[in-house]
Amino acid sequence: MKRVIISGTGATIPQAVIGNEELVESYNAFVERENVVRAAEGLEPLPSSSAKFIEHASGIRRRHVHTPDGILDIDRMAPRIPARDDDDLSVLAEFGASAAKAAIDDAGVDPASVDLVVCASSHLQRMYPAIGIEIQKAVGAEGAAFDLSLGCSSAASGLHVAFNLLRAGAHRRALVVTPELITAHLNFRDRQTHFIFGDAATALLLEAVDDDRDVAGRFELVDTRNWTQFSNNIRSNFGYLNRAAEEDASRVSMDDKLIKQQGNKVFKDVTVASHRFIVDFLADHGHTPHTIRRFWLHQANGRMNAMILKLAFGEEVGQDRAPMVLDELGNTAAAGAVVAMHRHHKDMKAGEFGLLCTYGAGYSIGGALVRMM
Repeated sequence: MKRVIISGTGATIPQAVIGNEELVESYNAFVERENVVRAAEGLEPLPSSSAKFIEHASGIRRRHVHTPDGILDIDRMAPRIPARDDDDLSVLAEFGASAAKAAIDDAGVDPASVDLVVCASSHLQRMYPAIGIEIQKAVGAEGAAFDLSLGCSSAASGLHVAFNLLRAGAHRRALVVTPELITAHLNFRDRQTHFIFGDAATALLLEAVDDDRDVAGRFELVDTRNWTQFSNNIRSNFGYLNRAAEEDASRVSMDDKLIKQQGNKVFKDVTVASHRFIVDFLADHGHTPHTIRRFWLHQANGRMNAMILKLAFGEEVGQDRAPMVLDELGNTAAAGAVVAMHRHHKDMKAGEFGLLCTYGAGYSIGGALVRMM
């Protein structure tokens, strides 16, 4: 088996920012208007929200969004992203390609030497042509490309696939690209989920290397692992069969097709499963949590991550050991842990270990153990 390194990282964070206060102002204005109608119909009123509730529940203070136009408009409450012609670069491929080009530049390699592109995202713009193939063309890569989706574990799953293909000799260089334009799939009228997500795109460039190559300052991938167990507690019902299920196939309701979750159940189930996954994965490689210099965990919920780490370590763990970007970016789904790695790894010393771990819908959990060279 060949050695595999992460030779480049890239991240694209949109410039536009929406803070909790303005998001809540829009949501509460919608609720106030809606409750007039509900009262007339004898229905229970919708609850209002607050910035304080959002930060307590999630740790999120603001989120960066790809397209802010339309999100705060209570008559729309969705980003306004115009359709593009089929011959134009798609919105999601453009977003992913920007991070992919940054990773290629970081690695200092010729794009044409990349012979595998995996677009690993929780929310794909379409099924075909594959977004990965479009990104492959946009960055000038060659070889093969495909899409992979496993909720918020998509990036870790893409790493798992690319790592094993590279070390088996099937490919030489692979890009794992994770464009997450989640605000377009989010129900901004749902109190449980409207505040959770932000947009970001990331990319990791993996290379199979010879033993004599100097890879100082880069990560060697020691091993990867995936775990899944079916659960309906995080779900999106958007898909091709929506049209076939409607009596009037020309009018498909979006009301129940967007992201929904049972937050309390997810918190409990995923905390327990992720703690066990981390401890067992590390133990299989002769490690305990205390021997890992840095953890880049899925950026979904600050309290969840604190609890997972406390269960693993037996004590509170600070930002230096497990940096968070959630408060600034919101939950960026599969991209979040990679953003944390991208931003917080250059101070690590040769020989130190890190663990990237993501968890989410499925349920699914993915991990990658790395060593700084």
